[in-house]
Amino acid sequence: MSSKLPLDQILHGNCTDILATLPEASVDLVFADPPYNLQLQRDLYRPNLSKVDAVDDGWDKFGSFDEYDEFTLNWLRACRRVLKDTGTIWVIGSYHNIYRVGAILQDLGFWILNDIVWVKANPMPNFRGVRFTNAHETLLWAQKKKGAKYTFNHHAMKALNDDLQMRSDWNLALSTGKERVKSNGVKAHPTQKPESLLYRVLLASSNPGDVVLDPFFGSGTTGAVAKKLGRRFIGIERDKKYIKVAQRRIAAVTEAPKDALKVEVRKQARVPFGALVESGLLAPGQKLYFAKGGKSATVLANGHIRCGKLTGSIHMVARSLLDGAPANGWDLWLYNDKNGERRTIDALRQTIRKNNVGR
Repeated sequence: MSSKLPLDQILHGNCTDILATLPEASVDLVFADPPYNLQLQRDLYRPNLSKVDAVDDGWDKFGSFDEYDEFTLNWLRACRRVLKDTGTIWVIGSYHNIYRVGAILQDLGFWILNDIVWVKANPMPNFRGVRFTNAHETLLWAQKKKGAKYTFNHHAMKALNDDLQMRSDWNLALSTGKERVKSNGVKAHPTQKPESLLYRVLLASSNPGDVVLDPFFGSGTTGAVAKKLGRRFIGIERDKKYIKVAQRRIAAVTEAPKDALKVEVRKQARVPFGALVESGLLAPGQKLYFAKGGKSATVLANGHIRCGKLTGSIHMVARSLLDGAPANGWDLWLYNDKNGERRTIDALRQTIRKNNVGR
């Protein structure tokens, strides 16, 4: 087996077979868009009797759930072998398959970090009117080894979201217009994912120069975005017609300048909550108001707060009020300003930073 990775190439063949030829623990990130096993039984028509261009390709057809589960187990196991211990994997799916995929991920030892809901801004209606419109898909993000250090560019995602922490619901449109890859005037691939989706995935969980593997490469969205963001990619695809489409698409992509790919993390001075009391921005005995549930707390002279029988830091008390859930007290505690309006205490922390009186 060669130890050299086939970087920036699309490999033709069955993904489990191809993955077996790659070096162990050699890939930083996997993004997988496997067959969903949609189980379509018949053609679907719009109210005007025009036929819906649904996914009816052979690669999405399986004889049973057991057959699909075996397929899923095999490709996930193969991906786990080539993934570095510090690596992570993203798998996208719908209600047809994502729960089965998630269970198999866990059975193989992956540790799920997040499930992301891609809320489609322009979903296809349910033409028969027998169910709710399927307006979302789910992405599972998991690390290979629980507790290992992994890449998460928190500050980059926050900057991408107008300096607000990015949530797990992503409102993104389907691939349409110029982005939709076509061949002879029709869609080149039935399940092309939007580049905006892959942009978030790669920016969040990889760095420039990292190797991103896509075992179901399709029309090449992963490769196109990887090239744009200065990542290296390996694609695997069993249909030669899709490989040709992807190669043309990726060849037309221009990589961003290297200095534009650097993610700058702004270093801010640490400000303890007690500094707000020392500086007079908050006073001992002053009331703070919890953003969730109507609770209030009293500021103590030592920089702790008291809420009922709870006494401790702004973070510890907030966690207790949220039954142990992760909590950032700076965002969850509010105070009354001079005009009687409630604002987060983080606004006071920023005042200290601005005036350079933080420690």
